[in-house]
Order: sequence, then C-alpha cells, then structure tokens
Amino acid sequence: MKNKKVIVPIIIILGVLIIDQILKIWVKTHLMIGEEIHIFGDRVMLKFVENPGMAFGMEFGGNWGKLALSIFRILAVGGLIWYLVVLIKKKSNLFVISCISLIIAGAAGNLIDCAFYGLMFNESYGQVAQMFPDGGGYAGFLAGNVVDMFYCPIIRWGTPPDESIFFRPIFNVADSAITIAVFIMIIFYKKLLPPKEENTATEPDGKTEK
Repeated sequence: MKNKKVIVPIIIILGVLIIDQILKIWVKTHLMIGEEIHIFGDRVMLKFVENPGMAFGMEFGGNWGKLALSIFRILAVGGLIWYLVVLIKKKSNLFVISCISLIIAGAAGNLIDCAFYGLMFNESYGQVAQMFPDGGGYAGFLAGNVVDMFYCPIIRWGTPPDESIFFRPIFNVADSAITIAVFIMIIFYKKLLPPKEENTATEPDGKTEK
C-alpha cells in the first residue's frame, strides 16, 4: 500500500503534465490566435487563445502582475509538493493524495507555459508559431502566456447580437485538473477528513473515562 501511495501521485502528475503539454504544443504549432476547430458543432470546440494571467482567461495586473503570479505559482507548487510528501509519509487517504496530485499537476502545467513558452515560441498573432525560432521567442523567462484551447458554450439562449452563453471561459487540461480536484474535495470533504480520535483517560481503578 505504501508503494501504491507513491506510485499513484507520480503517475497522476506525469500523466496530466504530458497530456497538457502535448496538446498545448500542438495547438501552438498548428493554429493561430483565434482559430477554431469544431468538435461537436458550436457546443464543443478547440479555440486557441493565450492567457497572460490566471486560469480560465482571467488577467492579473499587467507585466508585474504576471511576474508576481509566476513567482506565486513556483511557491505554490513547491508548497504543494511538500504537503504531498507529508501526506504520503502519514499514509493519508489515497483519494486525498490523488486530489493534491491533480492540483500540483495543474499548477505545474500552467507554470511551464509562463516560465518557458516565451522563450520557446514566437508570436501566434497572424501566423502559426514556430518552436525555437531563429529570432528567439516572444518573451523572457517567467513572462510567457498560458495556452488555452477548450471552449464549451454548451448552453445558449437568445439570438445574436443578444445571444447569451453559459460558461464562456476557455481553459486547458491543467485548469481542468485543478477544478476537478477542488470539486471532488468540496463534495466529498467529510469522507476525506480523518476520523476524530476520542479523548480518553484511564482512572486508577482501571476504568476508562471519556
């Protein structure tokens, strides 16, 4: 069981990171900003956007905000890895370990974009980006943009230009991993909490007093 609690988080983290990065690199090297690939009509599609800030396309404070967010991601990933190691050593619930592993994988996936994509790729505006271009990348270390691609406006009502759409954010595999883990922990938090130990005291006559 101990080996299982070490192997499972490694598989989860590596699996999410590999899938996340393969899809992001494919999108970056095959599509221009704003291009779409319709999977299920207008309800589920790949739509290439670059997110300079937080998850689901939210932005945070310009260039300095991006730098601060990247540093925060580094600290958060480091802290979460430390917490994961503590959970494994304490032989915690495998379900909790799996959820924390998903969050680590998601945070690390977006951190890779911020840290290295500006160095690895040129701009995607009006052209398909090249990987490791001769002229260098579009930004420096920790100044890259996160690649987002999943767009699922499943529920629509009204007609253009007054059409309303449920869930407009565009997201990626890393965002999904974090969101799924958080929702699971919220829904099943009572089952994930360790059982409370009852405080007991032994009386001189050998009886146990609660």
